[in-house]
Amino acid sequence: MSDLGQPTLDQLRVFLSVVETGSFAAAARKLNRATSVISYTIANLESQLGVTLFDRQTTKKPSLTVEGKTVLAEARTVANGIDNLRAKVRSMLAGVEPEVHLVLDVMLPASRVTDALKAFRESFPSVALRLNVEALGAVTQLVLDGTAMIGVSGPLDANVSGIERIGIGSVELIPVASPSHPLSIGSHAPGAARDHTQLVLTDRSILTAGQDFAVVATHTWRLADLGAKHMLIKEGIGWGNMPEPMVRDDLDSGRLVRLTLPDCEGGIYKFQAIYRTDTPPGPATSFLIEHFRAQTKD
Repeated sequence: MSDLGQPTLDQLRVFLSVVETGSFAAAARKLNRATSVISYTIANLESQLGVTLFDRQTTKKPSLTVEGKTVLAEARTVANGIDNLRAKVRSMLAGVEPEVHLVLDVMLPASRVTDALKAFRESFPSVALRLNVEALGAVTQLVLDGTAMIGVSGPLDANVSGIERIGIGSVELIPVASPSHPLSIGSHAPGAARDHTQLVLTDRSILTAGQDFAVVATHTWRLADLGAKHMLIKEGIGWGNMPEPMVRDDLDSGRLVRLTLPDCEGGIYKFQAIYRTDTPPGPATSFLIEHFRAQTKD
């Protein structure tokens, strides 16, 4: 077998135009070229690849051969790759970050996350995104060590230096338990919650190690994953504070019960957009911060 030629990007674009428009003449009009130039370009591409791309004999309009359909998929991949490369370079020349690494507090409601990321994708389609979800001080730790460019952090690490903070709202934490849990039945005197296992979200970093948020029970289970905490509460293994949006459907369906506890009524968990003071945000990261801020104004 002879060596294959090396198709040019222009040849591939002409090929794609013929496929998209349905004829050589239509592709010529789209590309503002003579029809003979389009035919010559496709003939050269077929010669270089050693295959026939279009059936010109049995139909009036050129139709793809089996080989042509295979080449079509690869040609689209190459053309899209070049388009993405050009978009990235244009963005970099305009000062836009080629990649954004974002870390979010696990307490941030999913609706806020998806709203912000959809808007980000629409406004910065060429910017790659890396997303981490962490709890408590682990969010700030990733920003401090330079792993993440910006983060959405909770309130427990407010005294860490070298970090700029911008308030972006809050979420309500409420005490909940399974309907079968003893605390879900009847009213309770102050201190009753201390006698039952409380499921507590724990920290993976040293920044807020040893700090507790609304912990009242003498016996606790420490969990590094909010989803696991949610699951165990529903199974009746313990009680705990959860973000209200995350358990709203469970409360409506009766899978969970909001507890009335005099010594643990829940509380407000405030969010802050954070970044290192020596690494100010660029256009893409600034967009995310402003979008999170705008969500609180709705």
